[in-house]
Amino acid sequence: MEKIILFIDGSNFYYGLKSIYKDSKELSKFNFKKFGDLLANKRKLIRVLYYNAPLDYSENPKKYSNQQRFFEKVKNTENVKLILSRLQKRKIKGTNKFYYVIKGDDIHIAADMVKGSYENTFDTAILVSGDGDFVPAIKIVQDRGKEVENAYFKKSMSWHLKQTCDKSIKLTDELLDKCFDN
Repeated sequence: MEKIILFIDGSNFYYGLKSIYKDSKELSKFNFKKFGDLLANKRKLIRVLYYNAPLDYSENPKKYSNQQRFFEKVKNTENVKLILSRLQKRKIKGTNKFYYVIKGDDIHIAADMVKGSYENTFDTAILVSGDGDFVPAIKIVQDRGKEVENAYFKKSMSWHLKQTCDKSIKLTDELLDKCFDN
């Protein structure tokens, strides 16, 4: 049976869900196991890897607490692994304002995909992201005889990524609705 590992770019995924649902659904009720099983589509789901970075508590304690509860749910879901990178605070030039950038998540996803292709842990990698920066890693994985599928949101789709992958799956509200717990 074909082995599948799902690689989820957490920030991209979160904003994709927010663009579809706004505040109509509680995103903490999203079930990544159901999501993985749906995308695996009767193939053997080995694992779901969810990559993200913790928010800065001092900036917004409520958002931080909500995210930590969400991360706990992810960690406690069967076959789902949470992999954390870091947030880097950057100053907006000419102002006293700051913004945050997630650092290390993309390279971690790319490294894990390439490593998995060499260790033969999957036959097909499903990358949930709209980031075209993954294309070089995808080509290495494909050169190893593995397939790569791209699951993407309409508003964050990379044409180059879609063209490089063996298959593309558009994440619609119809598909995603099946992944929420009641």
